[in-house]
Amino acid sequence: MDSRSRSAFLLLIGAQAAHSIEEYVYRLFDVFGPARFVSNLFSSDAATGFIIANFGIVLFGLWCYLARVRTPHPGEQAYAWFWACLELANGVGHFVLSGARGGYFPGVGTAPLLIGSSAYLGTRLMRLGKRT
Repeated sequence: MDSRSRSAFLLLIGAQAAHSIEEYVYRLFDVFGPARFVSNLFSSDAATGFIIANFGIVLFGLWCYLARVRTPHPGEQAYAWFWACLELANGVGHFVLSGARGGYFPGVGTAPLLIGSSAYLGTRLMRLGKRT
């Protein structure tokens, strides 16, 4: 991977961190059953469990960057594709849920960051694939 792709990956993890904060502030775990379920796996208090789960997601993303993407690694592109696809689906999913709800849905405000950064990373990865 080149430096722009690596930077795009880190940008995507930053977008996920901002997205997690929005979801917490607007209490996604109160309005979305799967988020409540996951939160309750980590704590009997859904808010605390949500923080723990999302901290884990962002921490895993940072680990992927530091251990697999930042420096050359045989699986670097696989990790990058995983995150690009995951976050694209996450962003699009928030728009779908917002549309189904007919109004704001927690996380839709930062969904464009997820979609844009994951699309940019995916574009960079496709360009790299064409060069090899």
